[in-house]
Amino acid sequence: MPTPEIVDPAHAFSDLLLVGGGHSHVEVLRRFAMAPESGLRLTLLAREVEAPYSGMLPGLIAGHYRFEDAHIDLRRLAMAAGARIVQGEAVGLDLAQRRLLIQGRSPIAFDLLSLDIGSRPSRSGIPGAAEHALSIKPVDRFLASWARIEGMILAETRPVRLAVVGGGAGGVELSLALQHRLRPELAGKGGDPDRVSFVILTDLPEILPGHPDGVRRRFRRVLAERGIAVMTDQRVTRLEAKRLITASGEVIPFDHACWTTTAAPAPWLAASGLATDAGGFVAVDDTLRSLSHPFVFASGDAAAMVNHNLPKAGVYAVRQGPPLAQNLRRAAFSRPLIRYRPQRHFLSLISTGNRYAVGSRGALAWEGAWVWRFKDWIDRRWMAMYQHPERMAAGTMAQAPIAMAGRSTAAAMPAMRCGGCGAKLDGGLLARVLARVAPKGHPDVVVGLAEADDAAVVAVPQGKLLVQSVDFFRAIVDDPFLFARITANHCLGDLYAMGAEPHTALAMATLPVGPESWQERDLEQLLAGALATLGDAGASLIGGHSGEGAELAFGLSVNGLVDRDRLTRKVGLAPDQVLVLTKPLGTGTLFAAAMRGKAKGRWIEAALASMLQSSREAAGVLRRHGAHAVTDVTGFGLAGHLLEMLRASSLDAELSLGAIPALEGALETLDAGIASTMAPSNLKLGVAVEDRTSATNRAATALLYDPQTAGGLIAGIPLESADACLDTLHQAGYAQASVIGRVVARAGDSAAITLVG
Repeated sequence: MPTPEIVDPAHAFSDLLLVGGGHSHVEVLRRFAMAPESGLRLTLLAREVEAPYSGMLPGLIAGHYRFEDAHIDLRRLAMAAGARIVQGEAVGLDLAQRRLLIQGRSPIAFDLLSLDIGSRPSRSGIPGAAEHALSIKPVDRFLASWARIEGMILAETRPVRLAVVGGGAGGVELSLALQHRLRPELAGKGGDPDRVSFVILTDLPEILPGHPDGVRRRFRRVLAERGIAVMTDQRVTRLEAKRLITASGEVIPFDHACWTTTAAPAPWLAASGLATDAGGFVAVDDTLRSLSHPFVFASGDAAAMVNHNLPKAGVYAVRQGPPLAQNLRRAAFSRPLIRYRPQRHFLSLISTGNRYAVGSRGALAWEGAWVWRFKDWIDRRWMAMYQHPERMAAGTMAQAPIAMAGRSTAAAMPAMRCGGCGAKLDGGLLARVLARVAPKGHPDVVVGLAEADDAAVVAVPQGKLLVQSVDFFRAIVDDPFLFARITANHCLGDLYAMGAEPHTALAMATLPVGPESWQERDLEQLLAGALATLGDAGASLIGGHSGEGAELAFGLSVNGLVDRDRLTRKVGLAPDQVLVLTKPLGTGTLFAAAMRGKAKGRWIEAALASMLQSSREAAGVLRRHGAHAVTDVTGFGLAGHLLEMLRASSLDAELSLGAIPALEGALETLDAGIASTMAPSNLKLGVAVEDRTSATNRAATALLYDPQTAGGLIAGIPLESADACLDTLHQAGYAQASVIGRVVARAGDSAAITLVG
């Protein structure tokens, strides 16, 4: 079979989209970090930004590893590779337009696509399986759900029966790992370790199909020694609450069930138009390229190599990483591809829950504690390649993420670019983007985007006040859609603080110098993100301006309407009111840490979730509970914005330092001395802050000066309304809303904040 060539050599690939953070793609990212490719832009779409390593999952469940030991931080790895990262879940493909469909957001356009999305245990249309059984994949959902189940088991005293459906290596390892974890925890609480029983069900005549008899024999012995029952030739046909029903009609009771059956593909693959095998996996040739679409590649469990009948095993995904990285580079520049030749035999190491394992290669099998130590050494060595991205590409981790995403464009672009109106984006580009994002109109807009006039014209309803605000940012994340949503939420926060309802907005976008296709795709993502947030707020986009610049930036001029008697301002605090803060602090330090590769992925995800939470409902709750003075906490930090309120009202405040909510990781990064570039200027406000706490807490104090993006609201609430206000905020989803202090009479010539314990 000759080496395949790209069907359309005239097509210049420039946008490479990696879908999934599987074992092949982490190697692709590592290799691009070590050797960037000029003119090729990488984007990684991942459903979870901390990717689990399947080889260490049983050890993580059993308690031998920490979360960090068994997960790869894709955000840091992508940063090292100069790749943009988008968190989301693929749900379809538009192959004709080369666009990936993503749940809950606008599609992403690509030139070259690589799929490494893994597989999930097949439920084969079994009624009740989705409702009554916990699937081992996606791993993050399994771990979160198991943590809840584990807590329930430990809190009870009655007997508990756990059923594991699937007799392959996954089901056997999971059963042994869960038992190993539970027994000492039960004994430590003075309970009976034997009150939790396990049963493994498989529709095959033997466990561990595809493994040598020596392995099966050893695990039959281990399972018997541990008291784990095995039921073979039992095909589960239906699940009900607390009951498994098999094809033979047998009813098997259970309290909790885990699903670890044979692998099934993502359902949207078969509907995408890609060639697939009989099982629905992407059919690829020996170069890992789709048989039907030469601009699509697939690897790992998502792929079916038509010339090789490979089992769904992580070892193949690992081995496919290097040739996949080479072929993606080659395909991007119309070079001949190389073949991947999978090995005939591979080393299999299966743990037994404790620090003991069974190994095999071919027909040979062996066991022992030394086998587990050998497996542990292999797994840790592999993980070490991806857990320290700063060692891959010296110097890149200190750059801003969005700048790195475009670091390879300069070589392909003219040395000089015009300024002024010469820097505006092409009119045809703008027209194409606006046609795709299709902004919705508003009845009060007299002249808007549809008319393409010199300016927008808006009719202000009689009796309403017009409230206006504007903000403009450099990108803090490298996903333009997400960045625009955060920016829009930040801008709307000013309107909510003043009691206004969002009405209309003008957009301002700066796109990095680069190929027109990149600018068009980025602008579409920006506008789609902004429109998503504006639409949720009931506001319409009526115009704007776009141009070229050194880096991605975006802003909005927002307009709102309010009745005069509903207007809330910074002035109006009263003595003895309590101060309520609706969101935790820490976005400034966390994103400063992320730019240095010092923030954990889950810290950033929690911060993003906070920034995406609208303050609209919080503003209404505060007003209903007596707030007359409200402001949003943004660039000047909590101390700066609170001092503005105190000066306007000629009052002081006492803050309880321990009551101020912080985002996960914020105190750690502040304690490490990592601060936003605006924090030093905010610190100058410290002359108005007196610390009377008994112990010095440098990080907690620094949090007061941390600049916030899309931060929460702070308001003065009558003391008698405080509990009801907090309860309502918590019910509305502001889980960390807190009373952080109280308003007191002015003690000196100028406003001051006193910190108390």
